[in-house]
Amino acid sequence: MQQEFDYVVIGGGSAGCVMASRLSEDPGVTVCLLEAGGPDRSVLIHAPLGFAASAALGLHNWNYQTVPQKGLHGRRGFQPRGKVMGGSSSVNAMVYTRGNKLDYDGWAALGNPGWSYQEVLPFFKRAENNACFGADAFRATGGPLNVSYLRSPSLINDAFLAACAENGVPIINDYNGASQFGCGPSQVTQKDGERWSAAKAYITPHLQRANLSVITQAHTQRILFADKQATGAEFVKNGQTQTVLARREVILSAGAYGSPQLLMLSGVGPAAHLQQHGISVLHDLPGVGQNLQDHITTVLIYRSHRSDATFGFSVKGAVSILRALLEWRKKRTGLITTNIAESQGFLFADQAAPSPDIQLALCTGIVDDHTRKNHLGHGYTLHVTLVRPKSRGSVRLASADPMQAPLIDPQFLNHPDDLATLIKGTQISVDIMQSAPLAPYRGAMLYPLQRDNPQQIAQFLADRSDTEYHPCGTCKMGPAEDGMAVVDTSLRVHGIGHLRVVDASIMPNIVSGNTNAPTIMIAEKTADTMRARG
Repeated sequence: MQQEFDYVVIGGGSAGCVMASRLSEDPGVTVCLLEAGGPDRSVLIHAPLGFAASAALGLHNWNYQTVPQKGLHGRRGFQPRGKVMGGSSSVNAMVYTRGNKLDYDGWAALGNPGWSYQEVLPFFKRAENNACFGADAFRATGGPLNVSYLRSPSLINDAFLAACAENGVPIINDYNGASQFGCGPSQVTQKDGERWSAAKAYITPHLQRANLSVITQAHTQRILFADKQATGAEFVKNGQTQTVLARREVILSAGAYGSPQLLMLSGVGPAAHLQQHGISVLHDLPGVGQNLQDHITTVLIYRSHRSDATFGFSVKGAVSILRALLEWRKKRTGLITTNIAESQGFLFADQAAPSPDIQLALCTGIVDDHTRKNHLGHGYTLHVTLVRPKSRGSVRLASADPMQAPLIDPQFLNHPDDLATLIKGTQISVDIMQSAPLAPYRGAMLYPLQRDNPQQIAQFLADRSDTEYHPCGTCKMGPAEDGMAVVDTSLRVHGIGHLRVVDASIMPNIVSGNTNAPTIMIAEKTADTMRARG
């Protein structure tokens, strides 16, 4: 079976949804969007708290693992990525952060004109309908992506923010605005008490467009080429191999793991690695799959007797959830509207750093091993995240089989500065968690650590740290003379025609915060560039 369109977009995650939606706004072009997962119909997606159950059960998920990590004492890290329309925006914790303006100025300084903060800010604003502050110099209304505060936050958030302030981390109005340093209630991609994923923002309202074709459960196996020009994609659906052709361009938006994997499966990547797997080399591009970066986070978990303010496995907790389900069905308020990570903070572990290097997220339940390890009773958790890691890893092929997961090696804590900074950030975080405002909620630590014992904290970090779900950088943007760059500033693949990579994989350096909002910005900017050029 074969169909032909002007544009073929591979991957229905955050970037792919934006690209397919924005390109199909032009009625004169046809667009096909391919997504390996199914449609986003599950109540576990639309009910915000459902993501915790989905994560524990491995639903709507690729459920990847890393290779053994030396910095984690040989443990394999968990790497959940969304396998459903909307991608990870349909299964994540819905936190909306843009990163620091210095991140984007840094991209531009690396030889990427057009990507400075002032140049990307209009595309953050174009995407957004901000229900927290309305429109100002940094924020906007009227865009498809709704950003709001939680409807029914826990009582513990005020105590946490007061504890931060007591330890020199001020409460600020908007950590996505003029200054990132400080703490505040989480800004989330929700609308009227429901998750507002990229699929709901960009695709669902436009499914009736005659020029937009959305194909789910379509596992792309390779990109098709004529000489060195992309001409389409081959995918498998219901056991049948099918082909879609692109008259203009193929847009690869399969994410930090899927995009380099598909490039390599299609013959674009490091020649020696492709030959090792018996893949014919179309174009030797050494940077494909290199430069992997991810935020590593550790967890400070406290038990609590306050079942009114925290989640947990108890009789009271079960009754609260049952009542909350009824409340959510009737009013879209209550416990089911939580994203668990209800407060955010950005602070300096290194006071000489140019911008905050640690991100905090207060979670209103015990979050142990990505919610996959359960404990009786109630509690709360602080995620302590290193936002500018220096460690660099890779994504490689395990084989030439498109159905086999890639080899993911983020090299967590491989750079000594990463461990040193995270130790300092953990010490500051313990001070915050032990502060007086949290005393009414605080019980014993689930995994105790000694605040003034850096060696013991280093052991703790190796035992308890893992991804904060923000992989990027594996098809990095940069000038052609940078031998490891994969795409140019318009995100066109170096040395290949009619092919772009548009997703988090193009980030030359990771941003200082969650990556979903920046990924949507990247796609908004690229779609604008493509439509302007016709």
